[in-house]
Parts: sequence; C-alpha cells; structure tokens
Amino acid sequence: MLVNGSECSIVIKTSHLEKDIPFSDETIREAVSILKEEAPIEGDGICRGLRKGGGVTGCVVTPLTIGTAPLLLYLAMGSAGNPLYVSETRNLYQYQLNLLPMEDTETFDLVQDRKNERRLYEGCRVQGFELRILRGEAVKLKLDVCGDCSPRTYPYADTFERETGERFNSDFVTYTINGKEFTNIYGLTLLSKKIGGTRTELWIKRAAIQKEGFASQSLDIPDLIEELTITAYLMRDKYELRHFGAFHITLKKLVFVSDETEVNATGTVIRPLRYYVAGTVNAEVFTSSGEVIP
Repeated sequence: MLVNGSECSIVIKTSHLEKDIPFSDETIREAVSILKEEAPIEGDGICRGLRKGGGVTGCVVTPLTIGTAPLLLYLAMGSAGNPLYVSETRNLYQYQLNLLPMEDTETFDLVQDRKNERRLYEGCRVQGFELRILRGEAVKLKLDVCGDCSPRTYPYADTFERETGERFNSDFVTYTINGKEFTNIYGLTLLSKKIGGTRTELWIKRAAIQKEGFASQSLDIPDLIEELTITAYLMRDKYELRHFGAFHITLKKLVFVSDETEVNATGTVIRPLRYYVAGTVNAEVFTSSGEVIP
C-alpha cells in the first residue's frame, strides 16, 4: 500500500527523543509470508496456505528539514559519536556520523498514524537508504525499514507536534570533488545497502555537451575521486554561523563504473555517471541545546 497525503504522519521514537517526520510517500506494513500446503494425492486437489506475520517491511520517503536532518541521517548512517560543542557559538553541537552495516545499528520504534488507525512498529532498523538531490526540488531521503516484530495497535491517544521546520532545497547544495567545486552538477543519488555489510553507489547527474552522440570529454568528472563532499545549507541568515542550518556528507575513494547516458542528441544533456564508493562514508550534522540524537 502506498500512502501519500498530509493527513497521515510517521513518528520516530528512540531512547532519547520522539519526532514527527514529514513524508511524501510511505509503504510501512507488516511483512507477511505464506506457508504453502501442497494438495494431497487423494482429495480435492486444492493447495492451501497459512498466513504468517513476519515483522515489518516498507519504506519512508521524507524531505530533510532543519529539525529532522540530524535524526534521519543518523538512522541512515547508523553510528554517531559524542556531541562536540562548536566554539564561538551559544548552543550548537556537532555530530560525526559513520556508515555501519544494519546488524551493528541500534533499533528504533515507529508510530504510524493514518487517522483511522494507529500502529506501533517496534525494533526497527534501516536496511538501506537513498539520498536524492535534484535541482529545483527538496532534498529527500528514502529509508528502507525492516524489523522482526509484528505491529500492534498504538495504545495511547496523545498527539505529536508536527514538524514544520524549513526544508533543505537542492538549489542550495554545493559539490566539491578533489578540492574543486563543480557548479554544473544537476543532482545526485546516493544509494546504500546495509545487510551483511555495506555497499554504496553514487550516481552523479552532470550537465555535459553532447556532440554527434558522444559527450564532451572536457567536462568529465575524473574516473577516480579521492574525496567528494556534499554540503547542503539553508539560506536564512538567522542560523548561527550557517552551522545549524547545514549538513555535510563526505565520501572517499570513488571508482567510476559506467556512463549511463542514453540520449542520442546534440547540445547540453544530463549525463548520469555511476560510481562505486570503495572508501568511507560519513556525515556531519548540527543540533542545538545539546539535543541527543541516538
């Protein structure tokens, strides 16, 4: 089931906080399997099945906001160090997030409110994520959620404060590759699978000049990238030293896999380049007032 609407809500509950998550799509549901019973040799010849609940599955697609980005990026990455006070600020703290396999991450609970019913999913983990950045759109994060516990009815009638913070927009994202800023990157997609280890890919959508079916080599991003840094920030001046309204993601040792361009035309085209991340992936986020993420 695909749910898309403003009347529903998703709430993430950790050991230290609970936060409403604005979402554009969500498919969180009970994972169901069927135990098949073969038809007997003698009888009516009908195969039968027994429904068996098997935990939770599905995904949540959510725009990153100033209030949700630290928590959501922590859930996606899996590990957060101790908060560090940012000097020369009043109450800002910095977290370093590191990518870990799903099995090494902490669990969280998820409350699904669809107005006519409330369901609680306990012991959830993120088995993979997809960060989507595309010019002219909000920065979105897709979390693939799994868990072993079947859902149950949420027993409380309390209400959660809706998240209304400013959203990160892809128009205010910068990309630095090997120390050089690239200004004509149209967007990128960071994908990571975390079951039994981590496998991460990066798709870079780069504007390139197409001549007689071949992209101009002068605009190519290098095949081997030692370090790529993604910096997203908010434009309002009220955020202290641009720290609180920002996050950074750093990827190291990217290896070119393939050019996925399929447009046979001249002129400027969006050229998807696929890279495998052979090194580390980490993020830097900021919170205020010593708010604890994990």
